[in-house]
Amino acid sequence: MKRILIIILGNLLITGAYAFITVPREIINGGVTSFSMVLGQVFQMNLSVFVNLLTLSLLLICLIFLGKEFFMGSVLSCACYLSMFTFFHSLDLSLALPLPVCTALAGVLVGTGYSLCICAKSTAISFDIIALILNKKNPKVNIAYTMGLINAAVLLSGCAVFGVLSVLYGIIFTAIQTVSLNILQKNFTASVTFK
Repeated sequence: MKRILIIILGNLLITGAYAFITVPREIINGGVTSFSMVLGQVFQMNLSVFVNLLTLSLLLICLIFLGKEFFMGSVLSCACYLSMFTFFHSLDLSLALPLPVCTALAGVLVGTGYSLCICAKSTAISFDIIALILNKKNPKVNIAYTMGLINAAVLLSGCAVFGVLSVLYGIIFTAIQTVSLNILQKNFTASVTFK
């Protein structure tokens, strides 16, 4: 039961930050939601369609490469993320704080959410799956920094669609998220061990 609550809380933090801060403020951050924002703009389609398609594809990759325990936790995470994001996004609300404050707050919330999911042997069904797979193959691979690099690559794809300012705030967000996740993994959460 504790594991379930941790996964739900992690997803609540992540989806709340995305739906109420990063998406309405067009802060791209390199995750599935940001990549979906780019695809939604390019193809002029609803954001939720791309979020759901990418999320379900990553869930399949999780099963194949991370195993049953992570998959089961990730199924719960997937259900939480899809339902919470779709609901929160439909409310069309935005946190009314200055953009730098929103960026920092979202980075901490998302980094904390990812940390909670990972410590509960789940993924946030994002590009964290790729970082976890690389860490499983080589435990010296730092999960937080690998996620940061992947996010930076996605950020570059958003530059043409959202402009330099969104990408600049995205880089700041990604740096704060990466540092938050790394600190929490090192100091407060159990390390993930693969069998």
